[in-house]
Amino acid sequence: MSSLQSLRGMVDLLPEVTGLWQHVEATARLHFQRAAVQEIRTPLLEVTELFARGIGEATDVVGKEMYTFLDRGERSCTLRPEGTASVVRAAIQHGLLSQGPQRLWYGGPMFRYERPQAGRQRQFHQIGLELLGFADPRSDVEAIAIAWDLLADLGVGGLALEINTLGSPDDRLRYRGELVAWLEAHREQLDPDSQARIHANPLRVLDSKVPATQALLAGAPTLADALSGESHERFARVRLGLEALGIPFELNPRLVRGLDYYSHTAFEITSSQLGAQATVCGGGRYDGLVQQLGGSPTPAIGWALGLERLVLLLSQAEQQPVAPPALDLYVASRGEAGEAAALPLARRCRAAGLAVELDASGAAFGKQLRRADRSGARFAAVIGDMEAGEGVALLKDLRGDAAEQRLGVDGLIAVVGARRAGEGPAA
Repeated sequence: MSSLQSLRGMVDLLPEVTGLWQHVEATARLHFQRAAVQEIRTPLLEVTELFARGIGEATDVVGKEMYTFLDRGERSCTLRPEGTASVVRAAIQHGLLSQGPQRLWYGGPMFRYERPQAGRQRQFHQIGLELLGFADPRSDVEAIAIAWDLLADLGVGGLALEINTLGSPDDRLRYRGELVAWLEAHREQLDPDSQARIHANPLRVLDSKVPATQALLAGAPTLADALSGESHERFARVRLGLEALGIPFELNPRLVRGLDYYSHTAFEITSSQLGAQATVCGGGRYDGLVQQLGGSPTPAIGWALGLERLVLLLSQAEQQPVAPPALDLYVASRGEAGEAAALPLARRCRAAGLAVELDASGAAFGKQLRRADRSGARFAAVIGDMEAGEGVALLKDLRGDAAEQRLGVDGLIAVVGARRAGEGPAA
């Protein structure tokens, strides 16, 4: 019988790498707390219509990449390919927007049927920010600043911010006509994917990665020429806000977001450490999405960063994963009475805030103590039948030269806890 393997593009995160993931998640949570952004958690599975209406049926995500199936009730269901539509659906369904503007963040797995590559899998993970009910350009600047500061705090090097404006829906409608006419005039020079997008999603042609197409697009009309005075003014305020914060940026008139719901500010944060797949975080404003999904007209802006790509970048920079949390105590036991006393001891120590690993192997003390040394624990508590009968444990200092001590549970907790806090010597 052949051994079972994970599906292509579905990757196991083993203990030696999860420390770095936890570090990223904890740092993000801290930054969100500081910015008064609250967490929201939405289901992995949604009705397909949510993404067809929200993302756009003409997008590659909906047309080619979603995991969609009929459930037993014959309802079309989809594993979420991104987080924004789900957050907006939840905000509408539960009346959050009637309570005023919402500052929300989410994290978790998303699913797209793409060709797996380094930093991009079919099950991938995102952390995202959504500011719902905020129209002022300062909210665009704040959203970008939160992402920038988070990535800088994580130690991501070579950061660069590219920004563009997609204008209002009226601006884009005018531009769409101009762009489609230009693309049709140059159809034979475009790559096949861009040809297919001319009428279905022409703005996505601007984001083509085909060098010949990119060179050709240098002569295409730009969205900036179709912007209203109001849209120009709004974008100018965003740029001034970034300058005031000292966040460097480059204007990229070809930058578009891959989903239909974006308007006005669009941005990407890249890192020179990632090579061709340089984007670490992307986002923008989506003022029409809430109404598109059945809510009242509501301005909004958000972003998402991909954890696989970010963790890949950080692991390359550090050359090793983040070390797991320090272990305070390793409990070794042997004999019927000693083993019976070991778990209550470990539990009491954990309740006191200590990190404790319990060896339940029943192996000889020598073997258990070798494991204790490899575990990285500062101390080992050794309990045999004699120690159990006396209500004590033999405390060994594994990282220093302090003398062994025979201590009751309270004394053991006091000594190990003091050493952890740096309050005193081990003996």
